[in-house]
Amino acid sequence: MELLTYMAKSLVSSPDDVQVKKTERGNTIIFELSVAPEDMGKIIGKNGKRAQAIRSIMKAKYLKTGKRVVVDIVG
Repeated sequence: MELLTYMAKSLVSSPDDVQVKKTERGNTIIFELSVAPEDMGKIIGKNGKRAQAIRSIMKAKYLKTGKRVVVDIVG
């Protein structure tokens, strides 16, 4: 969770508006990343490349646990 928060805060203009909520459901870990509406484009990136990179990093971090990781980005 700290890694996701760090990555998001380093990309946005309003780091104080970054919030991460973690929920576990069975074999799935769900991270809900909330940023200011004006920072949505910075998190998603061109053609969704940044969002995909963030999801890949989080999946790699939890790979050894055998759990599925989902990162939802909300404005």
